[in-house]
Amino acid sequence: MIPRTAPAGPAEALAAALTAEYAAIWAYGVIGVRLADAARTAARAAEAGHRARRDALILQLSSGGGQVPADRAGYALPYPVTDRASALKLAIEVEERTAGFWRAALPHTTGADRNRALAALTDCALRATRWRRTAGVTPLTVPFPGRPV
Repeated sequence: MIPRTAPAGPAEALAAALTAEYAAIWAYGVIGVRLADAARTAARAAEAGHRARRDALILQLSSGGGQVPADRAGYALPYPVTDRASALKLAIEVEERTAGFWRAALPHTTGADRNRALAALTDCALRATRWRRTAGVTPLTVPFPGRPV
């Protein structure tokens, strides 16, 4: 997927979160084709949520004169996604990793940026919980979403 590096300031933290959003969108394209019915609908909704967040970040960073990192043509998956079980496992991991980038942004942001980062962290944590429930993984929640284990 994408490497984790410590951001130096608010713009860098948001740019790092943007790279996580890019990767999440790409991964949901792989995930969605292995799911059916309600799970596929949930994957589409998750992808749409990440796209909306990506678009907002691109506008914010570009209008503030910040550096907007480019999206890649593709991303390396941590393992092959060949069936429903591996797709659900990846969906959980995508949300956990993306949550990690938003969690890392919190100490570097203030005001509206911090609120946005906290909302994104919460959204990813909730989505990861829903994916765990769908996959039958326990525990359904983690004590500190976005924190590396």
